[in-house]
Amino acid sequence: MEQHELIEKVKVTCQDSIVRIEEMPNDDVLVEIKKEEILSVMDILKNDPELKFSISNHLGVDNGENYAVIYNLYSYPFKHKITVKACLDHEHPEIDSVESIFQGMNWFERETYDLLGIKFTGHSNLKRLLLPPDWEGHPLRKDYVYPDFYNQIDNRRPDLCD
Repeated sequence: MEQHELIEKVKVTCQDSIVRIEEMPNDDVLVEIKKEEILSVMDILKNDPELKFSISNHLGVDNGENYAVIYNLYSYPFKHKITVKACLDHEHPEIDSVESIFQGMNWFERETYDLLGIKFTGHSNLKRLLLPPDWEGHPLRKDYVYPDFYNQIDNRRPDLCD
């Protein structure tokens, strides 16, 4: 299946879920979807016999105006790449967990929650992964202000200009 054929297949199988779809460099396809459709889209991408995608990577992004979650998938049987993106509200960044479809997403989603504060509804154990449980805030948010002190540790940087 060529890249344009993959695009047509995804358009047909996920038509009501797609915001936009486009060819990307290196034979990748970008599919931006409605966040409410993440479970149905991921289920189709994994289980359709002509697609058979597996999760390769996941990340969250704060672009200042909104958040996005991005999933990189690869079909080993068919040698196809696809990137799925869903935009989230900046005030309440939340999306369904895809852990029920791809079990390996457990730690990816926990990391994204920990560092960006994106909530994954239905996640089996959504708690901090990298930072201590009493850490306040999410350090990869653009508006995050690092605390001067944490547990009596001085986090202030010495002035490098003195």
